[in-house]
This record gives sequence, structure tokens and C-alpha cells, in this order.
Amino acid sequence: MSGTTDAFLVGLIGQLLVVDLDESYLVIGTLRTVDDHHLAFTEADLHDHREANCTKDVYLLETRQLGVRFNRKHVVVPRSRVLAISRLEDITP
Repeated sequence: MSGTTDAFLVGLIGQLLVVDLDESYLVIGTLRTVDDHHLAFTEADLHDHREANCTKDVYLLETRQLGVRFNRKHVVVPRSRVLAISRLEDITP
């Protein structure tokens, strides 16, 4: 991990994030810890949007409005699977 990457990720600890993973998964949850290989979340929704009745964007807007429907108390995600990270509050209609 580079110093810049470390600072960016450490600055997101404690925030409610949306993490797009490779394939069709999203993690929506509070970032708790970061290391060289993993991101750890609490009260997270590990969501496969192939199984949803709506688009990923609609799901995120609903989550922003209604709150996280968490299905994991804790989840650890390999950083190698991460495509994008944003704060849930930054999701716009």
C-alpha cells in the first residue's frame, strides 16, 4: 500500500461506504479497519445485484433513503476484489 492510498483509506474509517466489487457484488457498510490486503466492515450488506429486482443504482438510492439492510455483522473483503469506493451519502439520484 502506498502512503497516499493508506491516508485515503484510513480517512474513510468509520464512514458508511459503498464498495463495488468485481463480478456483481456490492458491500454497503461501515469501514472499520484497513490493512495491506483487506478492508473490514461492520453492519454490512453484502449484496449480489444479480439477485435483486431492481438495478444497482435504484438499490443504492433506496439504501440511502431507508438505511442499510445489513446481513453481516462483520465482513472482510480482499482489496484485490475492489473496483470502486464511495461514501453512501455521495450516491446521487
